Amino acid sequence: MGDIRQSLLPRDVLSAAKELLYHLDIYICNMVQSGRQPPQVDSKTLDLIEEFILHTPKDRNAPVRRMSALQELQLLEIMCSCFQEQSRETVRQLMFSALFNLQGNQADESRMALLSKLVSMAVAVGRVPILECAAVWLQRTHRLYCVRLVQVLVDDYCSMVPGSGPTLQNIHSASPRFCCQFITAVTTLYDLTSDELTPPLELLQMIVSWIQDDPRLVLITFLNSPLSGSQPISSLDVTPLGGLIRWCIKAPLAYRRDKKQAVANGSSDGEPDAARLFSALHLSVLQVLMLLPNILNEKGLFGRLALLQMESVAALTSDLSRLLDQADKHTHAATTDAHAASQLALDRLAQALQVAMASGALLCSREDLRAICSRLPHNNLLQLVLSGPVMYYNNIHTPPLAYSPHAAHSPIPAHTALPTLPAHTPHTPLSSIPASHAQYPAQPFMTGMPFPFRPGH
Repeated sequence: MGDIRQSLLPRDVLSAAKELLYHLDIYICNMVQSGRQPPQVDSKTLDLIEEFILHTPKDRNAPVRRMSALQELQLLEIMCSCFQEQSRETVRQLMFSALFNLQGNQADESRMALLSKLVSMAVAVGRVPILECAAVWLQRTHRLYCVRLVQVLVDDYCSMVPGSGPTLQNIHSASPRFCCQFITAVTTLYDLTSDELTPPLELLQMIVSWIQDDPRLVLITFLNSPLSGSQPISSLDVTPLGGLIRWCIKAPLAYRRDKKQAVANGSSDGEPDAARLFSALHLSVLQVLMLLPNILNEKGLFGRLALLQMESVAALTSDLSRLLDQADKHTHAATTDAHAASQLALDRLAQALQVAMASGALLCSREDLRAICSRLPHNNLLQLVLSGPVMYYNNIHTPPLAYSPHAAHSPIPAHTALPTLPAHTPHTPLSSIPASHAQYPAQPFMTGMPFPFRPGH
């Protein structure tokens, strides 16, 4: 395609971009039809894209070509039509990659700007082919750029234009694949570490309704990805489960900040109750985890593939411990509301850990859990989970799969027969345990605590 450059130079910016898109479509169609493996766009074609579509001149002395706002809108409409009219998925994906795959050069900022506007328009007018291509892009691109893209979408549909939320809501039915990747990127962006990184309530309400309507939505990327394919380093997680669990556990404490207090109490007019939404989300996430045993067994992956990584769980417990310390410093004294919020966060952590381990999403031992939870204050339910039985998996001797960008947790070694347990003696009452936390007693491991489901061997 390098020979068409001279014919593009005399044209105006919009006409040149339109002509290049036309030739790019033909070029990729011919490449796919020829059966070249792997199909890859050459560097000269990428240079033409950067010069005539992204307007990054290759010659320092060449004048910079700029589009007006109207011309840029017309270009976006042309691109939407181009992808809509191309019936072959392979051609669309290759074309999208040629236009928007990051190259590590100065044109990447123009790529991101054009991509954000194109995807935002695709959401507005329901261009499913572009949303499907964007879903693959989100799966393969560094997470820092993924969160930039979804930040634009959240700003466009939840902040800048009042009443435009229902338009974004429709991506669930238009492209579930894109919706799944959108949720994963959103939970990566909003980590609840500050007011700015707390999800807008309208967005939270959308995500809750999506998962309630279709719990398998958050597993779509996992279910449709090749098991042997490794995720690029620093890409998004294969499911949003880790991010959603982090939201549910941190929410009772994060939403107690001054600016969120009125919302958390449901006192703001017309706003949904944040506490109710996070409670519903927590229940939905637990229900999704309970779907996993059958899915993992069907794929022969139960006990071999960890969808939740221990590193992420350790980071979550560390964040939770920090939030509890901050709550202590801010309240200076135990209050009923503060204690209830802290215990709710710990209850949700315990529930998530137990269900994740039982469903095969988290592969670890109780000793691992006790180590990462050792700095947390006491919670009855968490104590019960930490004292529970060792988890056993059917494929215990099969090496784990390195499916996600993070290394899978090592398989649990084969267990030996348990010795006969001595007669149980009553444990020390919880109230008599000395407190190492400013407000709560410590989280010890009580070896003598009974557990009705301990296996007998």
